[in-house]
Order: sequence, then C-alpha cells, then structure tokens
Amino acid sequence: MEFKLQTLHFNATEKLAAYIDKKVAKLEKNPDISTVEITLKLVKPESANNKEADVHVVLPGQTIHVEKVANTFEEAVDHCIDVVRRGLEKTK
Repeated sequence: MEFKLQTLHFNATEKLAAYIDKKVAKLEKNPDISTVEITLKLVKPESANNKEADVHVVLPGQTIHVEKVANTFEEAVDHCIDVVRRGLEKTK
C-alpha cells in the first residue's frame, strides 16, 4: 500500500504526521487498497472549524473519497478514516 500525505498552507508537525501514520496503518489490514492519499489544508485561518482533511483511497475498480472539516486535523482525519472503514466493509 502506497501512502501520500500532502499539506496546504501550513507545515505538519512530526506529532501530526505520526498520528496520521498510525491511523493509516490500521487500513493496511485490507490487502485490496493500493493507494491512500491524504491532503490537509487550512480553510479559513483564525476561525473555528478551519481544518479540512481530504482522504482518497484507491481500490481495484473503485475509489473512496471523503472530505471532512473540523476544529483539529486529528478530529477531521478520525472522521474520514471511520467513513473509509465503513465503505470498505460495504465493498467486501
């Protein structure tokens, strides 16, 4: 499984990158996943709910795309990974 992390309008800390790696590692249990791409961006600086996570999972014959906005990147990634897991269960 290939994993790509991209950040827009900010630089991710090592702690945030490690947290995301940990979450993505849980998806590795599914052997069908070929690529996981996560894009993090600040939507409107200095406002509430300004952190957006965009997760794109490539499977043979289909893709799962999820976007969530939250107060923290960790929260947004958590919501996205939960939706991806439910999508993977439906495809089995």
